[in-house]
Amino acid sequence: MCKKKFFNYNLLLGDMLNLTISFFAIIFWVPVTAAAPLEKYGFVYFIYAASWVLLALLFRRYCTRLRDENYFSTTFKLFYITLIDYAAFATYFYFMPNYSQWVLLAVVVTFFIMLFSVQSLFYAVIYASDPEEIPEHVEKRGPKTVLNPPAEIPEDAYNSMVEAMKKWTGERALQFLSSRVDLHSTNTYLLATTELFNFEHLPEYRYDTIINVRSLNNIRGINRMFSIVNEKLPDNGIFVGCFKDKSVKKKKILQKFPKGINWIVYACYYFIKRVIPKLFLTKRLYYDITKGRKRVLSKTEVFGRLYYCGFEVADEKKCEEYTYFIARRVKEPPLQKKRRYGPIIALNRIGKDGKRFKFYKMRTMYPYSEFLQGYIYEKSHLQEGGKFNHDIRIGTAGKLFRRYWIDELPMFINFFKGDMKLIGVRPLSKQYFSLYRPELQELRTKFKPGLFPPFYADMPKTLDEIQDSEMRYLRMCEARGSFITDIIYFWKIFVNIVFKKARSK
Repeated sequence: MCKKKFFNYNLLLGDMLNLTISFFAIIFWVPVTAAAPLEKYGFVYFIYAASWVLLALLFRRYCTRLRDENYFSTTFKLFYITLIDYAAFATYFYFMPNYSQWVLLAVVVTFFIMLFSVQSLFYAVIYASDPEEIPEHVEKRGPKTVLNPPAEIPEDAYNSMVEAMKKWTGERALQFLSSRVDLHSTNTYLLATTELFNFEHLPEYRYDTIINVRSLNNIRGINRMFSIVNEKLPDNGIFVGCFKDKSVKKKKILQKFPKGINWIVYACYYFIKRVIPKLFLTKRLYYDITKGRKRVLSKTEVFGRLYYCGFEVADEKKCEEYTYFIARRVKEPPLQKKRRYGPIIALNRIGKDGKRFKFYKMRTMYPYSEFLQGYIYEKSHLQEGGKFNHDIRIGTAGKLFRRYWIDELPMFINFFKGDMKLIGVRPLSKQYFSLYRPELQELRTKFKPGLFPPFYADMPKTLDEIQDSEMRYLRMCEARGSFITDIIYFWKIFVNIVFKKARSK
């Protein structure tokens, strides 16, 4: 029983609702030989419901809020309750041959699957809604310069460094690094390590350039490593690293196996090496087994982590199978917290009255993509429709989700929460919002954003045309009211999407 005063009535009602749905689904949708199955198995339903509640109370399932519990402990608790309840339940009805054991099993299995699915979806939304908050203005340290002015290292020391770098990087990568950093300087330090303690023992502000020639793919705790290097470097210090991009392995798999089979093999590889390590359901188990070795990284993820940890990418080059980057320290790293990655993501967006709200979508981008908007804009700018041109942050599955609007289904959470309405301007990130004209920025914050933007009524191509389209819609909202305006735009959007196949590219 619950020792605390709190009792989770909502969870109890949810369990009973799922049990009721499971029971009726099996009784009416699955062939049951009984002439009156509802009358016969109604008794079973009440017995199982009572035993479930009793065991749930013993396991203290209803004593806390799900959001305050760990996902794994809640899931194991759910599994134990189901297993014990069914064992007792099946034993009791084993001596009652008039009742089908298969019907009982089907009800229990369906009930468990429904509870597990709903519970997993709940945690996916909660974890997406509670990402690490990155303060816009991190408290800055005082100006820090390198402690000693640079000098030229002896020739034999330089030759030893070059030979060591050749061993790890190859000639082509060495030429690239030699042209970007000063390898003759006493303030340049070379590392070949995957262990964090080797970075932790570096003296602060002793070196203005730190090079690590070991691949990030074999380092567990990449964010921690980047943050340590950030703390050791002076202002505008340089960090050089490398990694093997996921595209390298993909290319090898597709070339190695016959057509058709190669994509099946790659799909399995992708699920094991990319999906499992990112999901909160399986992340811990994956890293406990692999110890973080031979992890698959995308360019987006690595660069996103760098920006997240206070660096900016100054240069990059792919040499053989590895991508080398030159990163400059530009700000303090944030306080490190665990970042959860599930199928749903919550993004900060600007809503009515300029207030920020969590905007839900299916995850279509690689991890840490949210920190690369400025970088992508500088590299690619905007294409027709106001989206980034050649946005490397979007994965293959993400492109499929976006094509068929699967990624936008979670937005209905915002609709039911009251953050958004059916028709309205797109909710924008701070980066996108800053590209808009000040007059439109002010007008946008007077109304709620919408699930279906005026974009689909006008199909503008350039950013200026998008702003003009939104301005017309918002001016009409001011003149005729949101309700009448939304009805007019709803039919325009409906015709364009259904009959003219309008899509956001």
